[in-house]
Amino acid sequence: MIGREEELRVLTGVVETGGAAIVLGEPGIGKSRLVTAAADHGVTRGMRVLRGRADPSAPLRALSEAVLSLARDDGLPADPVLLPYRHALARFAPEWRDSGTTDEPLVVVAEGLLRLLGVLGRDTGCVLVLEDLHDADVGTAAILDYLADNLAEQRVALLATARDEECPVLELARDGRRFGLAVVELARLDRARTGELVASCLSVASSAVPRAAAERVFRDSEGVPFVAGELLAAGHLVQELGGWSVRDGADTVVPEAVVHSVAGRVRRLGPELTDLLTTAAVFGRRFPLPVLRIMSGLGRHELVRRLRPAVTKQLVAPDHLAAGWYSFRHALTPRALLEKAGGERAELARRAAEAVEACWPGLPGEWCAVAAGLWLVAGETGTARRLFVDAGQRALTDGNAAAAVGLLRRAQELATACCEPIAVLTPLLTALAEAGEVEQAFALAANVDDLGLDQAGRAVLHTTLAQVAVRAGLPSRGHEELETARRLLGPGASPELTVRIDLITAGLGHPDAEDLALRALAQAARSRLPVLACEALELLGTLAVQRDPAESDARLRRMAELAHRHGLPAMRLRSRARSAVNHSLRSGDDTRLRQVCGQAFEAGAVLEGHLLQAKLVMTTVLRGEFVLAAELADRCLPEVTRLGLRQVADDVITAKAVAFALRGQRSAMERAVRSLDGTTSALAACETFCALAEEDRRRAVEALDVADARDAAHHLQAWPHGLRVLLGALDGEMGWSHHGDAVEAARAGSAWHRQFLLLTEAVLAGRDGRAEQAAEAMAEHGRVAEPFALTRRLGLRLAAEAALTDGWGDPASWLREAEEYFHVGQLTALRNACRTLLRGAGWTASQRRTGTSDVPARLRLLGITARENEVLRLLAERLGNTEIARRLYISPRTAEKHVASLLAKTGEHDRRSLHRFAIDHLSDLAG
Repeated sequence: MIGREEELRVLTGVVETGGAAIVLGEPGIGKSRLVTAAADHGVTRGMRVLRGRADPSAPLRALSEAVLSLARDDGLPADPVLLPYRHALARFAPEWRDSGTTDEPLVVVAEGLLRLLGVLGRDTGCVLVLEDLHDADVGTAAILDYLADNLAEQRVALLATARDEECPVLELARDGRRFGLAVVELARLDRARTGELVASCLSVASSAVPRAAAERVFRDSEGVPFVAGELLAAGHLVQELGGWSVRDGADTVVPEAVVHSVAGRVRRLGPELTDLLTTAAVFGRRFPLPVLRIMSGLGRHELVRRLRPAVTKQLVAPDHLAAGWYSFRHALTPRALLEKAGGERAELARRAAEAVEACWPGLPGEWCAVAAGLWLVAGETGTARRLFVDAGQRALTDGNAAAAVGLLRRAQELATACCEPIAVLTPLLTALAEAGEVEQAFALAANVDDLGLDQAGRAVLHTTLAQVAVRAGLPSRGHEELETARRLLGPGASPELTVRIDLITAGLGHPDAEDLALRALAQAARSRLPVLACEALELLGTLAVQRDPAESDARLRRMAELAHRHGLPAMRLRSRARSAVNHSLRSGDDTRLRQVCGQAFEAGAVLEGHLLQAKLVMTTVLRGEFVLAAELADRCLPEVTRLGLRQVADDVITAKAVAFALRGQRSAMERAVRSLDGTTSALAACETFCALAEEDRRRAVEALDVADARDAAHHLQAWPHGLRVLLGALDGEMGWSHHGDAVEAARAGSAWHRQFLLLTEAVLAGRDGRAEQAAEAMAEHGRVAEPFALTRRLGLRLAAEAALTDGWGDPASWLREAEEYFHVGQLTALRNACRTLLRGAGWTASQRRTGTSDVPARLRLLGITARENEVLRLLAERLGNTEIARRLYISPRTAEKHVASLLAKTGEHDRRSLHRFAIDHLSDLAG
């Protein structure tokens, strides 16, 4: 009864009060078990139980069997009420049949049966159980309809079961809801319930069944209880010292009971349809009608007509997502059919493979993988291996790395000593990396030098491993593999390998990276290597973003055009990804970045998705959306750590460290930085912002200068040009020439750095008495820095100090805005600095009402005040403005203003969405 508690409650209610119920569901879903449990409940109450099962070859079989069981066990009751109906009931009871008995109208038979049940249930009640009514005739359905309509005054419960397939009883169930017939539809069990079922069958606690084992049973049974039970009975799981695990070879075993059940259902459809479904089964779960037409010699309409009974009996169904395809309802059905096919299986698969190749020359799209699977069943492993490799490479080109891994692993399993392993290993290593399984890629290639390859083949594999390392952000491993490849290669390398080595070298941070990438691009164009040309343009676009954002965009557009022209979806995705990163850098808007990140995961490009996720976490931090950034980081970090993507993990941890730094949480920041692997630029950024949050400007300048000197020693550009020039201008040590150099240095294209350069321009112009230029720079700063909630206020605080000294701008309003934000965000040093500057200039600072500390941290970061927090609580109760005003002793107009402010601060569109926001945060509001 696992997962059937509510359904059992409905049926036991019918047993206790009288009435009729029908249980619908597919074979093996637990219909009989459920009505048996409900009938057993009747037995405990002293009720008499009659049972019958329908059979398509015997009209009224279920009802006859039920009455005969009564006559056999206890004899028929001799109640006067039944005398007028003895002739009608003689259909079911031979004891009441005589030479004058004639067939009574069906309605009289139904009334006689109703009277009989009433007599049986008069004292203690009666339960009539009728099973498998999908096999029942029209007469049985009509009698069932009559009984269901007239049981209300009887102490009788009618419980029926039927498959949810087209039949007279299903029509009755659809209509019967109007007349009080309870219809219980059983669904498949979900993962959790299947896990409970597994534990129950094994007589152990749920915690004793490993998740992987329970998941495997769920996958193979698809949540059908009968199948799950038979899998376990057939030894699908075995008990070892470490607990329960999946038995070796479980994939190839179909429990005998399942085979027998499927064969029985199919056999009843006739030999022609049995042969047709067995032929379809060689394709697996899904099968294509065009190929089945060729194999069967039938026209399309005739083929569909012949399949219709299998659809009606819910063995197969049209695949609505792919025209011309059908699917078996359960994955084990085709395997069970092939078990019965025996030696014919290989010949059927051969004919199917030949038909596929005849229908689709060149095997485009998914047909390559379909044909590979068929040739494998036919015993042609060499052909199957070649086609699995082709299908895997196509999936990799399409950007579906997860699918490519599965196909190429199948090819690898079929490889033999006489096969060329490099043809499988090279794309498999790349696919593993793009699927995020970097550690598995390196583990797979651990014995590269033991594969019996010649020197050139080993060089190719080491080059591929170097490329994997670069993509995964593992420069040390990349250098090692590249050096090994170079030692093995010697002179006379192929153009393709030369281009790949140049790109890997450039990607590892070579001083002449751009020249190497340009050389690789030219060679790739001459040799007609579009994939490598796209990779070269991607690298050039990434390098150019530091110097000229427009040039970077142009190279990425050229990459996208080339990928489109040559049909390279994976490269198109990567070009969109780099463009989205550029856009977020320039504008601070992360909308495109989120979209492309989602597209990458949807396409199966897991590594690309995680790379973008790390960028998204940092962008969200810089935007000041710290709660969202923490959620993204906590969701991403365990997965990239598990996959061994150390550079991606470091990028996410860096983003978390920057978030701590921006909020002045030094201890948390230092713990995060210590877990990083020597990322000095990250340390400088964190130290700088943490010092500014602590109002220690000298320490921030020192951190920037140390990082600048270190980067210069390594011929690298210093990280935050704009911020360093701003701090220098505020201290009076830097002027217009430094500002001009910083603008020219290339970071001006980034909105993040432009915000500081615009502040520098305003400070310098104000110092020179050019108030109008300073005002224009501050206005532009407001537009550019708008996405960056925290640093925009930090900029206002810094600019206000200079404006107070030099007499320009509107420092009072800047300081008040900044002070409010810092107060809500609990940035105490910055808040106090703003208040001190306000008071020093003779302006009042805001007085804080009680209750601010009651506002949850995530709401304070949005700028929500204590009063707005109270309004949000009441919005969760769906109160209108008038009622909110009455509760808080304020005017309705004031309540309306608070609601408008909440809409603006939360980013919700209307009052309904604001209500949902309030409900979602109710736990925080309570705390």
